Amino acid sequence: MTPLRIAIHGAAGRMGQRLVALCSVDRDLTVAAALDTPRHPRLGEDAGLITGVGALGVSLSATLDAPVDVLVDFSTPEAAEKILEVCRQKKIPLVLATTGLDDRQLQKVRAAAREIPMLWSPNMSLAVNLTMKLAETAAAALKDKDADVEIIERHHRFKEDAPSGTALRFGEIIAGVMGQSEHRHGREGRPGKRPHHEIGYHALRVGDNPGEHAIVFALLGESIELTVRATNRDCYALGALAAAKFLPGKPPGLYGMKDVLGL
Repeated sequence: MTPLRIAIHGAAGRMGQRLVALCSVDRDLTVAAALDTPRHPRLGEDAGLITGVGALGVSLSATLDAPVDVLVDFSTPEAAEKILEVCRQKKIPLVLATTGLDDRQLQKVRAAAREIPMLWSPNMSLAVNLTMKLAETAAAALKDKDADVEIIERHHRFKEDAPSGTALRFGEIIAGVMGQSEHRHGREGRPGKRPHHEIGYHALRVGDNPGEHAIVFALLGESIELTVRATNRDCYALGALAAAKFLPGKPPGLYGMKDVLGL
């Protein structure tokens, strides 16, 4: 079988380099293009040498000229917005793994999905997305059962946003089932008795933690805790590559990791 030709946008970044490295050892994939900002100091260098896996014959470039079957974006919201338009014009399936998109950018994502197949998820981890399904199931079972819900997340000290997009997505899923109307970020002072219509979020920033989420459903006298943790960042890259294998050949539309997992 001919390997799938992948373009990686943000290829010189931390996650982009892992995508290049993992693609280089996957017989079903080949790196056909490695893209990054026009201001990147290593433009023109071999993407494999930048990553440390040896020469791949693909230079880091600011423009997409090679034919590709799918593009994976791990960049910044501003850069993702630009590559989205390139994919729309060239009719290239897009796996959008960049987080932090604002409402205007998400509107562009939904509009482009009417023309090309797109997969967007706030977290590309297969384990995280499976846990989201488990959280949805737990929420349905505990709806109207007087359950409190709190979400605790840990990430590395360099993460700039809090709570994580993944924690917020867990909250959206649960509130969509159980009906909580308030999302409270931390507590201090004397906030009083905990109301049942809220979900609490608590963000820890410690060391080099690549990502950990705990979703607590608590009743009087008992509780359930769903915990999912990454031991390294390859889980996000491998999830994105699984999405890249899933997407080509699909009709235009906005897909998620639930589709990749068959949930």
